[in-house]
Amino acid sequence: MALKGQKTTSDFLEWEKMQTIVLKLERDNDLKFALLIATGSYIGLRISDLLQLRWNQVLNQDYFTITEKKTQKTRKVTINPELQSILSRLFVQLKASESDLMFANRSGDKAFSIQYVNSKLKDIFAKYKVRGQYSSHFMRKTLGRRVWEVNKYSDQALLLLSQLFNHSNVSTTKIYLGIREQEISNLYLSV
Repeated sequence: MALKGQKTTSDFLEWEKMQTIVLKLERDNDLKFALLIATGSYIGLRISDLLQLRWNQVLNQDYFTITEKKTQKTRKVTINPELQSILSRLFVQLKASESDLMFANRSGDKAFSIQYVNSKLKDIFAKYKVRGQYSSHFMRKTLGRRVWEVNKYSDQALLLLSQLFNHSNVSTTKIYLGIREQEISNLYLSV
């Protein structure tokens, strides 16, 4: 984990690549990380909030409400039907109880640590030969890039993402998603 105030970066994954990794993890019986990556990429919570989720908050629900740890703001999160399908399937495969933490450690009494998640993600991306720099933050960025793409790269999508991520302005969201960097790179390629 980075030191407080230290700048860290994480890449996003293309949506189809994220879905492929989830399926590979499920195939390889790494069910909790299939669940983590799918849930994180579909709902875009910070890892500190994601790790505290319990099955009864999300299973067979259309939405849930959470008070974000970092901002103390209350947020209503709608659960995508595709994610609901993944949740239902993995709930059964994990033989979980509805009151369980979704991302419990081996003893089942505490959530994974962020350090453990980041270490395990490094191993997963190495195993599946995914290049880039990834930390637990990639899931939030993956959602952001997907929303921007599905909405035809519109300014309206960036405005809504800025609100979703609690950014002070759209410029921050563009930097966060690596959009400005991509636009500049595309300028060089267009010459």
